[in-house]
This record gives sequence, C-alpha cells and structure tokens, in this order.
Amino acid sequence: MKNKWRILKILVTVILFGFLLSFSLKRFNNAKMENVSINMNQSKTPVYFIDEKDIKDLVKQYNPTRKIGDVKIPELEKKINENPFVDSANVYMNLNGNLNVDIKQRVPVFRLSKNGKDFYVDEKGVEFPISRNFSYPCMLVMGDVDASEYQELGQLVEKIDKDDFSKKYFIGIKKEKDSYNLLTSDGNYKVEIGDLENIDFKVKGFKTFVEKYLVYQNPNKYKKISVKYNNQIVTTLNPYFKENDSILRNAPKIEIKSAVESHKTEEKKSETKPEPKKEIKKAEPKKSEAKKETSKPKKIEKKSEPKKSSQKKKEPSSKSSSDKKKKAKVVVE
Repeated sequence: MKNKWRILKILVTVILFGFLLSFSLKRFNNAKMENVSINMNQSKTPVYFIDEKDIKDLVKQYNPTRKIGDVKIPELEKKINENPFVDSANVYMNLNGNLNVDIKQRVPVFRLSKNGKDFYVDEKGVEFPISRNFSYPCMLVMGDVDASEYQELGQLVEKIDKDDFSKKYFIGIKKEKDSYNLLTSDGNYKVEIGDLENIDFKVKGFKTFVEKYLVYQNPNKYKKISVKYNNQIVTTLNPYFKENDSILRNAPKIEIKSAVESHKTEEKKSETKPEPKKEIKKAEPKKSEAKKETSKPKKIEKKSEPKKSSQKKKEPSSKSSSDKKKKAKVVVE
C-alpha cells in the first residue's frame, strides 16, 4: 500500500508540474517582447557595415505581432546570415523576454578592383560588396586576380600592415599579366615581385636596396625595381626624369652611328659597281674603227646581231633588269 501511495503522489506532482508549465508557457508566449538587444562583436579595427536599425526592421518582419511566441528564431537567424556583410549570427531569447542578436561582421583585408567592379575580400577569401554607409580603409588591389589567390594576397597585405617599413612604402598592389607589382608612395616607381612566393625574401631585398642605394638618390629616377629574381635586383630608369636623358640617349646614338657607317660602306660598294660600264665605253671605239675601215664588217655585224638576239632568248629569265639595260645601252650606242 505504501508503494501505491508513493506512485500516486509522484503522478499527481508530475501532472501538476506539467499543468503549471504549460500555463506559464502560454502566458510567456502571449506576452509581448519587451526589448531587442543587438550585439555587434567588433574586432581590433571596428566596422560599421550593418546598422542596428536594419536588424530591428528584420525582427519586425518576422514578428509583426510582437509576441514572444510568434518569433521565428531559426528563420530570422538564417535571414541575418544571408546578409553579405555578416560573417556569423546567433539569435536567442532570454527568460525575461528579451531577444538577443549576436552578429560578427566581415572585416575586409583588401579592396579589389576587377573588370570594372569594386568589392571587398575578407581573410577567408570571401567577396562582399562595398557599402554606401561605411568605407573601410584597406589596401587596394587591381588587375585580373584569380579567386584562388585571395588568401595568399590577404597574407601579403597582413605582412605589409604589420611591418613598419613596408607600410611606409607600399600603398597598393597591381597584377599585370602574371606578375604582381607593389605600388609605392615614394616616387613614381613600382616594385615587381612576380608571384606570391618568398614574399619575405623579396621585401627584404627591396629594403636593402633602399637603405644602400635609393636613400642617396632621387626616387623619381627609377620607373621599376624588380626583385622577382633570385639574388638579383634589376632597375629600369624613368625616361621622363631629366637626369636620365644623357644615360638613355647614349644607346640610340651608338645605333645611329653604326647605321650611318653601314650606309657609307654600302655607298662605297655601289660606287665600285659602275666600273664595268667604263670598260664597255673603252671597247666601243674599237667597234667604230672597225666600221670605218671596210663595209664587209657591217654585214657581218648585221648577221651577228640576230645571233645575239637568239642567244638572249635562250638565256634564262633569272638575269636582272640592270644587265638588260646595260646591253640595251650598248646596242643604242
């Protein structure tokens, strides 16, 4: 009997507890939502792509009655995560009836200008659009960059931001064909690094060049400084820098002189070619003397002329037009 009374007591308490719980849940669900708290989890560099007003407007859309029981938390959380500026979102309700929304925004690593469009890229290599409300200061990257290179570019930008020397000189990155160039704030030159491998070694090579050479020179002297080669730095002079005029003009002068000399040698060769004409003119008086002596040689010359014409027909067509003109002149003369 004692065991039966214990079982009945347990059943009664469970039923009463369930009744009270259901009653409290109904009362809780029918209660109005008192407050909506939005927590923006900021990093070291705060971003403000999303406004709290926008999140509250979404909450109103998914809870028009403002009752706690009518809030569709899973759908609301999914909708917030679909926002391109949101990295992650967590929505939950307190026992006090307050709705909490924890949001982590995307932090741009660099801004990419590609095919006439501008957008941000975060550390995960995810693209997201530029906001009209907020502009984040970051490195500008230009050119046809492949999406597979986003994370490596992000690592390069982070290294530049952490290094005081690199941060002082480099203000942008540009990809030309398959080679990357670092744009500098000092002068009009660019630093060619090639691919994105061995970045620390390449930046170190540029740093040594600056400390040993560039510090003592005008930065406008150079157009490009290439550090993409192993243990070698190749510089290209700026053609618009006045001090480079004498250096850049020397090479063309040498080529012009050589061309003039070659032209003179060709003229000398052409002057030696007319010598056979002088020999032909010397041979002409002999023919005239032979014509004056007798009339018989004239008949022989007439008979011999068709033979010469027949020989000309038999000759191959590979003879030059200059030889024919010479023979024509001889005949006329």
